[in-house]
Amino acid sequence: MPPAHACPDGPRAPHRAAQLTYEYTLFAPGDATAPKVCRDFVRTVLRTLDREPLVMPATLCTSELVTNVHLHTKGSAMLRLRLTPVRLRLTVFDENPDPPVVTHPAVGAVACWGRGLALVQDMADTWGVADERAGRYAKGVWFELEAAAEGGTESFRPRRIG
Repeated sequence: MPPAHACPDGPRAPHRAAQLTYEYTLFAPGDATAPKVCRDFVRTVLRTLDREPLVMPATLCTSELVTNVHLHTKGSAMLRLRLTPVRLRLTVFDENPDPPVVTHPAVGAVACWGRGLALVQDMADTWGVADERAGRYAKGVWFELEAAAEGGTESFRPRRIG
């Protein structure tokens, strides 16, 4: 019989205490490597914290927001990730104060760009522009995804896009 304090999924590593909220910040340079670096960072955090169902929508939305920073601003980006048992909130801050513009290309139209925020709008549970500044960063565009506690799979509900 296991001890009364045993974790149902096995013993927890002594260096990894249970937390209710995880917060991470990443600064990315204003160059073409930023989207991949930020995607890899988000993927690593979510997999490390056993939140696999959030990996695909979170990395896709992150990539779109960081790519917008690279395409439409001259500066760097700051990514802030906050994960609670019920929600993932990711904000990408940049140095341009202008609000982002959502475009919806015509159905069947072929375009190489211009669909990023529409994709975030379709994938995320909610998204918007942060009211607060963060140091030298003039605005933050954020999205939220519902997250199931303890890494459950019921949190991600696939949505039809388009």
